[in-house]
Amino acid sequence: MGKNITQKIIERRLVSGEMVPGKEIAIRMDQTFTQDATGTMAYLQFEAMGIPKIKTKLSVSYVDHNTIQDGFENADDHLYLMTVAAKYGIHYSRAGNGVCHQVHLERFGVPGDTLIASDSHTPTAGGIGMFAIGAGGIDVAVAMGGGPFYLTMPRIVLVKLSGRLKAWVSAKDVILELLRQLTTKGNVGKVIEYGGEGVKTLSVPERATITNMGAELGVTTSLFPSDEITREFLRAQKRENVWMPLEADPDAVYDEVIEINLSKIEPMVAQPHSPDNVVKVTEIEGLQVDQVGIGSCTNSSYKDLMTVAKILKGKTVPPHVSLIIAPGSRQVLQMITKNGALYDLISAGARIMESACGFCIGNSQAPRTDAVSVRTINRNFEGRSGTKSARVYLVSPETAAACAIYGMMTDPRKLGKRPPRMAIPKECFIDDSMIVPPSNKPEEVKIYRGPNIGDPPRKAPLADKIVGEVLLKVGDKITTDHIMPAGARLKYRSNVPKYAQFVFEGVDPTFAERAKAKNGGFLVGGLSYGQGSSREHAAICPMYLGVKGVIAKSLERIHTANLINFGIIPMTFKDPSIYDQIDQGDHLEIENLLNNLKSSPEITVKNLTKGTTFTVVHNLTPRQADIIMAGGLLNFTRLQHS
Repeated sequence: MGKNITQKIIERRLVSGEMVPGKEIAIRMDQTFTQDATGTMAYLQFEAMGIPKIKTKLSVSYVDHNTIQDGFENADDHLYLMTVAAKYGIHYSRAGNGVCHQVHLERFGVPGDTLIASDSHTPTAGGIGMFAIGAGGIDVAVAMGGGPFYLTMPRIVLVKLSGRLKAWVSAKDVILELLRQLTTKGNVGKVIEYGGEGVKTLSVPERATITNMGAELGVTTSLFPSDEITREFLRAQKRENVWMPLEADPDAVYDEVIEINLSKIEPMVAQPHSPDNVVKVTEIEGLQVDQVGIGSCTNSSYKDLMTVAKILKGKTVPPHVSLIIAPGSRQVLQMITKNGALYDLISAGARIMESACGFCIGNSQAPRTDAVSVRTINRNFEGRSGTKSARVYLVSPETAAACAIYGMMTDPRKLGKRPPRMAIPKECFIDDSMIVPPSNKPEEVKIYRGPNIGDPPRKAPLADKIVGEVLLKVGDKITTDHIMPAGARLKYRSNVPKYAQFVFEGVDPTFAERAKAKNGGFLVGGLSYGQGSSREHAAICPMYLGVKGVIAKSLERIHTANLINFGIIPMTFKDPSIYDQIDQGDHLEIENLLNNLKSSPEITVKNLTKGTTFTVVHNLTPRQADIIMAGGLLNFTRLQHS
């Protein structure tokens, strides 16, 4: 029986476990990276492990999220990141060098290698055939120390592409169509591989757009084959030496097959407030647009910005439209500067932002009250833009450019019969001067710690009985942005006591104060609880406030792992209808935990307020149960090495 790409990569790096879907496996990670919003805590945790140097092939620390110097906190964190990287053997990508996913694809990605990084959009590297997984920072810290990454052996889904995209339709429309079909729910434990003849029609930037937004599906990762198109991309980056061919065997078997004819896809748009709320652009044409944002790790490549520049050349956006553009990397910015495309963008009325995450994570360019903001980013969760009343629509660069020109939601096919032709450059401008290699004399490096940087919080080992109030009951699709706000609040990421003051700020501003006053308790959620960002602070900060367990109808992969890593028990209702019988304020009790976590997947919960009992399922592996009982992964790791 032939093997698919995922099986080939995992087999070569399998440390323990069986490659049977649903079974826990451990794999060796070749590369890691962090970004500044998650990296500070990851490196504090790495330091706490007492390991003198990284043990991966390559680790990179990127600064791309909180580059705005609003107060001293961000600048202090950046200096900490630079010095800790120098000391422990990590490359450091300075603020302004670009968004981690775009830069890593350009300068570091290796087909066939494994990558774990503390950002949910890490699967972007799947565009060149990497097995790239987003995870919490402490999982990345363990991998840097040479430890394996544990995951459930995924079910492999083949998305078989046929045909060719029509004029004015792009890769963003492909992944939006897949989100329309599969939604953001119910895809945990799957990997998506792209195959079929249609793959050959897509460039690496187009493939990376598709794998990037696979994160919104909730899958473990997504990846394309490594073929001659991959080779051409790496040759342009002067890295052809890392290329290797990688494709599924002709008789490879998949758990599921989805067929998509590229020639039948039309321009698509995700409406507020979810990436899967997708319709055709033609269905909402004419909607007035107040802001257009082009950039983010999804659509900020040289190909994307050159396409937009050619569309906008000689045109001017109307006065009521604010057009903002953020190149994905310094390389992209340098190239469009050298060839004059930047002039065309500025002349059209665009405001050029730094090569950083910026408006995607809501740390700048918040739209006006009740605005319609059309963006090429990957998430449109309520309030993520920085303005809770704003409505964010996700589109392709071509559609975004059309909206900017007309000042309303516009099908890009109205721009003419022939879209601008954009060839992938045969040679890119290479300047790695803003990537700082680690020190040759690490023993002389002094790590800088600003006053906002604290030690990682610790949790006591699990008690045999836990009792607490239902501190908050929420509905479906609660994201990590709901739990732990990003944007300006991220500057407190290294100061957990301070950052914890803002847990569920946008849902219930009284939550943090109530949780501390009641010595913690439980959270109850609906479907797809914890989707979105890999931000482990969405587990660390609730843990700091005393949250003992989360009970939901379903939980997303990365957030579940983060809860386990910080000693919070993730549970799902055996009977989802019980959700309706629990109210905020109910007091819950779970007994005999230390035995039950190891002996049975089911736990009995007493609702002391209502005098009832119900059953929840934890699905913890024996290793995960040990982590929970130790009080989290940091404690568990220390015990393993003591």
